[in-house]
Amino acid sequence: MLITLCYLYLWARWGRRPAALVRATVQRLRASRCSFTFCGAAVQPRGARVCLSRGGRVFCVGESESIDDLNKWALFLVSPFILEAEHIAFVTESIWVQGETLQRPSASSESIVKWSDCCLPLACRPGDPYQLIAEASVDNFSKLGVAFMEDRLQMADGLVPQKIVSVQLQDSTLKALKDQASNKQAQILQQNPEPSVESKPEPDVMEDVGGDDLKVLGAQPTEGKDGPSGREPAGEGDVGVGSIEHRHLHLSSCHECLELENSTIESVKFASAEKIPDLPYDHNGTLEDVADDICLEREGRRVNITGRAPNILFYMGSASQESLGRFQEVRSVLADCVDTESYTLYRLSRESALRDPWSDNCLLLVIATREAIPEDLSQKFVAYLSQGGKVLGLCSPFTLAGFQVTSKSVLRETVQNLVFSKADQTHVKLSVLSSGYVYEEGPGGQLSLGKLQGHLENEDKDRLIVQVPFGPRGGEAVLCQAHLELPPSSSVVQAQADFNLLKSSNTRRYEVLREILTTLGLNCDLKRAPALTPLYLLPAAEEIWDPLMQWLGKHVDPEGVIKSSKLSLKFLSSYTPNIEITPSALPVVTDVESFLSDNFNLEIYRQNLQTKRLGKVVLFAEVTPTTMNLLDGLMFEIPQEMGLIAIAVRQTQGKGRGSNAWLSPMGCAVSTLLVSIPLRSQLGQRIPFVQHLMSLAVVEAVRSIPEYQDINLRVKWPNDIYYSDFMKLGGVLVNSTLLGETFYILIGCGFNVSNSNPTICINDLVTEYNKQHRAELKPFRTDDLIARTVTVLEKLIDTFQDKGPNGILPLYYKYWVHSGQRVRLGGLEGPEVWIVGLDDSGFLQVQQEDGEIVTVHPDGNSFDMLRNLIIPKQQ
Repeated sequence: MLITLCYLYLWARWGRRPAALVRATVQRLRASRCSFTFCGAAVQPRGARVCLSRGGRVFCVGESESIDDLNKWALFLVSPFILEAEHIAFVTESIWVQGETLQRPSASSESIVKWSDCCLPLACRPGDPYQLIAEASVDNFSKLGVAFMEDRLQMADGLVPQKIVSVQLQDSTLKALKDQASNKQAQILQQNPEPSVESKPEPDVMEDVGGDDLKVLGAQPTEGKDGPSGREPAGEGDVGVGSIEHRHLHLSSCHECLELENSTIESVKFASAEKIPDLPYDHNGTLEDVADDICLEREGRRVNITGRAPNILFYMGSASQESLGRFQEVRSVLADCVDTESYTLYRLSRESALRDPWSDNCLLLVIATREAIPEDLSQKFVAYLSQGGKVLGLCSPFTLAGFQVTSKSVLRETVQNLVFSKADQTHVKLSVLSSGYVYEEGPGGQLSLGKLQGHLENEDKDRLIVQVPFGPRGGEAVLCQAHLELPPSSSVVQAQADFNLLKSSNTRRYEVLREILTTLGLNCDLKRAPALTPLYLLPAAEEIWDPLMQWLGKHVDPEGVIKSSKLSLKFLSSYTPNIEITPSALPVVTDVESFLSDNFNLEIYRQNLQTKRLGKVVLFAEVTPTTMNLLDGLMFEIPQEMGLIAIAVRQTQGKGRGSNAWLSPMGCAVSTLLVSIPLRSQLGQRIPFVQHLMSLAVVEAVRSIPEYQDINLRVKWPNDIYYSDFMKLGGVLVNSTLLGETFYILIGCGFNVSNSNPTICINDLVTEYNKQHRAELKPFRTDDLIARTVTVLEKLIDTFQDKGPNGILPLYYKYWVHSGQRVRLGGLEGPEVWIVGLDDSGFLQVQQEDGEIVTVHPDGNSFDMLRNLIIPKQQ
């Protein structure tokens, strides 16, 4: 009754002023520990009293909602993680609408309200919906709520808020978090989970970690294949980070942030320029120069030597429902044509195309919108071509100087006979659906045409397909006005005769598409997705087997199953083909004697693993969905001395940063390692350093071997493994959970060992080194390198726990790619600065022209963390 009277009083006093009403209601009733909710009218909480309704959304007050278990959330490790006395904790639920233009100013001309400007994020829980816990003052909480109701609330690119509800954080939860904050070394770690069309390693005086004592042991290596993490657009970058002086960062791309929600760079010790060793960095070197150096002959296979990430980007115009459906259509057709183990396919929004450095991270740009291309965007696409980019236009108005797209209404949506000329001068005749447009010579000078051409068998021989080389760096475009992207169906053509013609030409349609894609540099060798295989439980040390079996017997259910939220593992003494294997239910064979694999030699792994605890128990699979999920049901229970590691030859659903895909064909060293770190330890206070230690361990595992020290393998900030500073060949993904006084950390790592596609592999570097130096270095195996990497990682962790960041930074700087590197702030036209090192939080420090050294943060683009760097605001 009291609450109801308050409603009436407030309404009478404040009338139709929603902001004042919301603020006064929250201010007056917050002490009653009720819950304030902003949501759609159709989903308001049961029993809640509506205080304000506006545009289909409501503000209501109801029963208190609380959060008493933050173990299910990814903490941003904010320090102090303490709820201010006058602040409100709340949860924002959002969905991700990729590429959509999210918020626009309302008709009342009130400004957009940015979520990140009004609150401090505390924790997140990825999923659908994506949930964020944050804290804000009463005024800012009210401001967010009103902006939500008036559709003026802007989150990150792609996140659309659906609900805001205040919550109570239980005293026990706050106490645990305050205990963290009481430690002087706790750092502010924060991040804004905004997706962008995927991308998530760095890091004494420590001497010869894994040096001579880690010689490669075992049988002669055999060749496999491998592949790195594919980049979503967004493709690779990654971290949120700790910050000093209560500065914090909101990244603007989920593809980057989700990977780092638990593993952001936090607290890397700054080293002066004098401490950073000189590395061979040629500012004048060109892409062609480097490509020439590594253009290895690889059995006649098409090789990506451009240095670009293996991404195919699709520009579909505006973010309408129609364009989303068209994207799915076009993506599906191209996925049928290319080797999906070598490429990742993403949509490129207009905002991202204008803002983000996608052009350096794209092998092929597909333009498949019927809408006019804005002039600023057209200039971006032409600039990409001039840099050597490849463009496929599918029934799009995009064209180049010298050509124009001309309407020919008599051809529109009709089935026509097309003659297509291939690169070898042979011809393919097929029936196609015409868009109603043709290519004709236009202003801007005549362009020389490539060999691929397609014209109609009519009197005018109308050109529907043209190949246009562009610029001196190998750029080219293939432009089509035939609907090669549409499968024959009744929704495409109405007449049965037309349907039959298209259907009969369907195989040839794919032949033409593959010819075009191959000409544009893609690999169209199709491969079937491999079937899932059972897991094998393998001990790296004989003495651990009996205790492991005893532990297992106490923790499986009567059917031999251990379940987790992600999958169930059924432990069996043997496997027969009639046992079903699904992504959510995997059999685990415990008979070590029956294990045999051409791709993983347990003895070689044992010989190269020299650890006290890490990597002692192996869950191995030839083919599994993703190693990141395999340890989920075991990680909190198994004794720490039985260090778990999941290893796979291939993954079908490999995970990269955020929602990025991770390409993992054969030859890629794919693993997920369980590491337990005490909260109150050097590394426990700097958990984001784990990803740096892992990437450093991969490089050191190779370069610490005698005679391999000059293999040009390096770390790139923040979490990539690179050949020189030119091409990525691996990366790290870290998820951590704090349970009691211990961090349970899953370190996912994938790096190319013996597969040359889709980028380059370590054995390519060894081969090239042998040619140049007349050496006879042996190639690596994935099993020996995984074991060596885990061994080096344990030594790095021990050194860090003993000496802190200073214990590992000299080695990190020895291998990083950034010494003396110049970057620009804010974009291509921003001021040029020089990278000088890392600050206490692991962010880059740069020197400006006036000599001032400042810390810079990523802008959140998921293509290149070193592009569009920004100087963060001080809080």
